[in-house]
Amino acid sequence: MPGLPFEQGPIRPVDEADSLLIRTTRGCPWNRCTFCSLYDNYKFSLRPVDDIKKDILAARDYFNGHSFETCFLQDGDSFVMGTKDLIEVLTALKQAFPTLKRISSYGRAQTMVKKSAQAIKDIHDAGLNKLYCGMESGSEKVLKLVKKGITQASIIQSAAMAKEAGMETTQFIIMGLGGKELSSDHALETAKVLNQTNPDQIRLLTIGVKEGSGLDRQMAEGQFHLPGEAEMISEQRLMLENLEGITSHYANHHGIDLLLEVKGQLPEDKKTLLGILDRFLSLDKAGQIHFILGRRLGYYRRLSDMENSLSRDFVQKQADKLMASGQDPEILFHDLRKKNV
Repeated sequence: MPGLPFEQGPIRPVDEADSLLIRTTRGCPWNRCTFCSLYDNYKFSLRPVDDIKKDILAARDYFNGHSFETCFLQDGDSFVMGTKDLIEVLTALKQAFPTLKRISSYGRAQTMVKKSAQAIKDIHDAGLNKLYCGMESGSEKVLKLVKKGITQASIIQSAAMAKEAGMETTQFIIMGLGGKELSSDHALETAKVLNQTNPDQIRLLTIGVKEGSGLDRQMAEGQFHLPGEAEMISEQRLMLENLEGITSHYANHHGIDLLLEVKGQLPEDKKTLLGILDRFLSLDKAGQIHFILGRRLGYYRRLSDMENSLSRDFVQKQADKLMASGQDPEILFHDLRKKNV
């Protein structure tokens, strides 16, 4: 936000839309993932603790007594800070904003496992009680392909450390990240890791390859073949079908996702969620193209929205034009998805 008397980073999770944002680091300490270009213009740095504390006081004065209940620490990974420094920041934050009930951060698995279990517990006890984890995939092959820099073992270990410390955890998964070639491995191995970590929330994202990213270059060189929209729904179905014995809240809730209505509590809503995915997959090719186009143009959010005759007639006219143009629909769909990445 321009004009603020304290620093703001470029990103925060969807769930933190109404949260106080305090920047502890600039950029991402890894910044090599082929699917991400967010931090390309940022050289990673740890902000001095005194500067962060000054920002906390500036934010307190700027918001003039607003009773924030949630705060998110930016940017890519606050756990890269020294434990003592992070606890000092958390203490100052709670003193300045005593109404805070939740303080959250991204936490990179490979960073977290370098800390002791006691350090993670001390960080939790100081106030950081929610963790967002960019797992992206549980497949070793996919993690290596996209240069994620983490492993199944570090994902599982860091999740266990967070849970033992009392932290609430959210795991992000990117559908389509393995391309066409690794789709099944991506789905099945991700389900296997989720079954072992049982996060509080599972949040699905759909791949959108940004121009200039490493993945964009891999596509141009024929090393990565982007799955179609329906293929990624099939991939998601395979993953969801293989989630067993967990109690996570599961949701497609980002603007880039095709089926936003696929959200619910596991295990009780699993059958309903699979039913929604199956309803889309049961549409013929023309019906799938129609819904995808309507969703990507902003006319549909749910499959039942196709029952609105005015919206349906308009979308169908656009679908007819698309098919008559000879353009590959998946190219258009991907272009529209990228706008929400």
